[in-house]
Amino acid sequence: MEGTVKWFNTKKGYGFIAGDDGEEYFVHFTAVPRGTFLRENDKVSFEPAESERGKQAKDVKLLQKGSERTDLSNEESNDSEGQDSEEFGEEEGY
Repeated sequence: MEGTVKWFNTKKGYGFIAGDDGEEYFVHFTAVPRGTFLRENDKVSFEPAESERGKQAKDVKLLQKGSERTDLSNEESNDSEGQDSEEFGEEEGY
């Protein structure tokens, strides 16, 4: 399935993806390849999964950076500029 990153907090290591099916999926940093950074409006592919806490995205792959997308308005793509790009897990002992 494909979707768009709604938000992702690199310090906390999680966020949410709006799936193309209209559902929201929780995404944890462990579902994203090491060295890949998710930001608002990034286009991703993922495997949907159901957990005790709800819908989750597994095996997340970055398809297109939000800043490179031409299908978004300028206002939407500018919202993701300046977000913290610090890699999570390195200093926090994950």
